[in-house]
Amino acid sequence: MIQLSNVFKFYKTERTRRIVLDHVSATFQAGWSYGLLGVNGAGKSTTLRIIAGTELPNSGRVRRTARVSWPLGFGVGFHPLMSARENLHFVARIYGEDPQRVSRFVEDFAEIGEYMDAPMKTYSSGMGARVAFGLSMAIEFDCYLIDELTAVGDERFAARCEEVFRRRRENTDLIVVSHSVATVKQYCTRGAVLVDGRILMFEDVDQAVEMYSRLNR
Repeated sequence: MIQLSNVFKFYKTERTRRIVLDHVSATFQAGWSYGLLGVNGAGKSTTLRIIAGTELPNSGRVRRTARVSWPLGFGVGFHPLMSARENLHFVARIYGEDPQRVSRFVEDFAEIGEYMDAPMKTYSSGMGARVAFGLSMAIEFDCYLIDELTAVGDERFAARCEEVFRRRRENTDLIVVSHSVATVKQYCTRGAVLVDGRILMFEDVDQAVEMYSRLNR
């Protein structure tokens, strides 16, 4: 379970204050996957980072009773001067995982060869994405946070990503941010809509999609 209690998040601009979450209380129940919808600029990615703990609210509390991933697509905070292997070992230790096991999994999955031991600043964006996705699958979570799930690499590699992700989600929950209604319907059973600093929760994903469609007209 992930519970937001009176969470307030804002950003200061030069002339005003932009409120993303206006003292929001909401619960994402275990055993369900949620699609988080909202118009451009509503604050979906910010909300996902707050749920993950990679960004803090200005006030309020986020309670997690499950092991929650970082947002896939967030880049995992790789250090560009370190190699993929060094970055993987660092992240694995943070999560209490065996660094060698994580490194072997990603090396086999990402298929970047000798670049595993080259500084990540020398990688193409596609190579970095392969390593990031592989790391996300190497560490098992109770809930995966997905920020605009997109295919990684060529058609063959994208199929591998889909297969390993399919196996992971058989036993895990998801919170998915996407502008694609089809993606949300494919992966999610419940929905939430972020609008004007509030999160509206729906027990049926189709109801959330209907609300989002009205907002997007």
